[in-house]
Amino acid sequence: MNQTKSKKSLQDLTLLDRFLFAEVMEDTKTFENVLSIILGQDISIAGRPQTEHESRTSPLKRQVRLDVWAEDESDAVYNVEAQKENTKNLPHRSRFYQALIDSKLLLPGEVDFSNMKDCYSIIIAPFDLFGKGLYQYTFQMTCNETGQTLDDGAVRIFFNTHGKNPEAISPELRELLYYMEHTTENISCSTPRLQEIQSHVNIVKSSEEIGVKYMQEWEEKILEKRKARAEGLAEGLAEGEDLRLIKLIKKKIQKSKNLIQIADELEESVEDIQPIYDIVKKHAPEYDVDAITTEVLEARENEKV
Repeated sequence: MNQTKSKKSLQDLTLLDRFLFAEVMEDTKTFENVLSIILGQDISIAGRPQTEHESRTSPLKRQVRLDVWAEDESDAVYNVEAQKENTKNLPHRSRFYQALIDSKLLLPGEVDFSNMKDCYSIIIAPFDLFGKGLYQYTFQMTCNETGQTLDDGAVRIFFNTHGKNPEAISPELRELLYYMEHTTENISCSTPRLQEIQSHVNIVKSSEEIGVKYMQEWEEKILEKRKARAEGLAEGLAEGEDLRLIKLIKKKIQKSKNLIQIADELEESVEDIQPIYDIVKKHAPEYDVDAITTEVLEARENEKV
């Protein structure tokens, strides 16, 4: 019920919403304009940006999604992310993304690390992650003792749309950051690049096909949440039933009842209660219910593997 009310329409999304950001940045020219404004130099992308780019270092490692990922014609790599909520782990997450991207920059067996491409990880957020009132925080590895920059080609930039030092960034960048947070407003963009970005946003928002895609993605997320909730409820009920049986079996064992008698009195099959019965018996004479429950649940998990 509340989920339906909280759903935004496509028209109400801003560029800080992941769906609209990804759809808009799929356009090469738009992404070039955004990067060019951010970095203060003309950027030409090689090929088409990859949005929601999935990557993992091996089949056994966790899979992550890079919001928008692209290479330029000089082989520099860019990963740009719009982040609406302060998850408190953004510095560590940016480190993980940087390492993940780096792991893909050399071919298997290649040992010439000078071939690694420059890499820019950029996060745009409507909050001040570092609390200094800046629009832009740029990080590169430096030597603590000398202040010398380690020229390794890795740059991480965090943008705060609520900065208080307008003189430190270009008016065009300041306007871009404002527009990203206020995309729904009727804003008059002042530069050709910003006007092109705004024009493409309007095209995306008016697209019937993208509107259907947005609705489908939202419905899929709702179904996934409902499924997860149902699975969690089922697991909770199963754990509650296990606890009930543990307590009943414990009492009957303490009354010197055997397995067959207990199964008969509980109207359960011997096969169903024997695993619990055996674990309860192991914990005599203390019969620590918490320890028994933990062992029963671990046994169930092992059966699933």
